[in-house]
Amino acid sequence: MTRRARRKNRGAVFLVVIIILFVIAFAMYKSVPAFLRKNVYPKKYSEYVEKYSEEYDIDENFIYAIIKTESGFDCDAQSNVGAIGLMQLMPIAFEEVRNNIDENKGLAFSDMYVPEYNIMYGSWYLHYLYKQFGSYELTIAAYHAGITEVRGWLDSGVLDENNLNLDNIPSDFADTRHYINKVINAYKEYNRLYR
Repeated sequence: MTRRARRKNRGAVFLVVIIILFVIAFAMYKSVPAFLRKNVYPKKYSEYVEKYSEEYDIDENFIYAIIKTESGFDCDAQSNVGAIGLMQLMPIAFEEVRNNIDENKGLAFSDMYVPEYNIMYGSWYLHYLYKQFGSYELTIAAYHAGITEVRGWLDSGVLDENNLNLDNIPSDFADTRHYINKVINAYKEYNRLYR
């Protein structure tokens, strides 16, 4: 056997081992009791999530899925594009919410590091997006890529809101497709664990 053939053979064996380990890890995770899986999918800041979920009529498990995906419940999280806090609000989303919530708090963007304010603003914004787009998938897409992008995909026929196929999201927004799947998977897990 040549050196090249041995290397190719080792690569194939390595790939098979990785796949087997992944299948075993997945099976082990599914057999882990729910109380242990809840450590992976916690309900931190529940007093705020429950309050603003009810106030803005958005499913609390959906809010938890966004927080889990966006910041992993780190209230000091900051992205490289300027999103901050638990729900990783961008300045433009902050301004939209601030202009629509009559709360007379005089909040600044830096206040989005405060869990209650971030969850209040983020929950209102999710409700606002859901009212526009009518599905969690499109709400997530707009939360990640922006309202203008999603509206453009719908208006141009790239996406059909009645027959939604996320594979039709343009390839330069592959990270949005991935993000939607991550949030939906987290949402499903929250529903399995807490319903």
